[in-house]
Amino acid sequence: MTALARWAAALEARGIPEPILAAAPEPPWGFPAELFRRRAELAADAAPTATTARALEALPDGGSVLDVGCGSGATSLPLAARARRLVGVDHSVEMLAAFRDAAAARGVDSTTVAGDWPEAAPRTPVCDVVVCGHVLYNVPDLAPFARALGERARRRVVVEITGRHPLGWMSDLWATFHGVEMPDGPTADDAAAALREAGVAPDRAARVERARGGFARREDAVALVRRRLCLPADRDPDVARALGDRLRGTDGLWSAGPAEQSVVTLWWPGAAA
Repeated sequence: MTALARWAAALEARGIPEPILAAAPEPPWGFPAELFRRRAELAADAAPTATTARALEALPDGGSVLDVGCGSGATSLPLAARARRLVGVDHSVEMLAAFRDAAAARGVDSTTVAGDWPEAAPRTPVCDVVVCGHVLYNVPDLAPFARALGERARRRVVVEITGRHPLGWMSDLWATFHGVEMPDGPTADDAAAALREAGVAPDRAARVERARGGFARREDAVALVRRRLCLPADRDPDVARALGDRLRGTDGLWSAGPAEQSVVTLWWPGAAA
């Protein structure tokens, strides 16, 4: 099996069994806009990460940045001080509105494109730097996705993902509530191998990062995990007990999951003229 096929198969193996998904009281996917806005605010004011540094190396003064799967702009807003324009692509209209608001608050022009990548690529302008933060684990067909990133970048593509699948830490919860053995892969190593097979040769840097952001209310952090597990709202107390010390309040914000995680930055040259 090729690296690209292994990547797609690993993501498919993480799929929620159809009977569980069909019985879910609400969709298990997505994130509340509140969480994305807070992450973007924290990222914009934080010390530069490897992802920010690699993007800044290639970004000229007054240059342009394309953020694919932008959310509220956590990956591109740290570049706003140097960029003339930020372009955000996302399938969520709500996230795009938050992206525009965040860019305006920092005095930088923004343009948004609604849609999924790479289908939205033909409607998206070429920029000096393309960034893509924490999206690859949602992309089974990685080759056309990555090639389209390069085709919209004059200078560099910079991608950030976690070292392991961001929901891999929930495997024991799936066993507890559904008796399902959920794999914790794929990994950033798998992504890098698939990208190489797709004709991209990324450089790489890894770091351990403290989990950032969260909810103002404890019950909202629990509810997000419960929705991920396709459970009804009356199971919130059971979910909170199962989370144990993985449910925590830090700096006035509540979150669930590992306190620290490996974060990997991958970058390669752009292919646009």
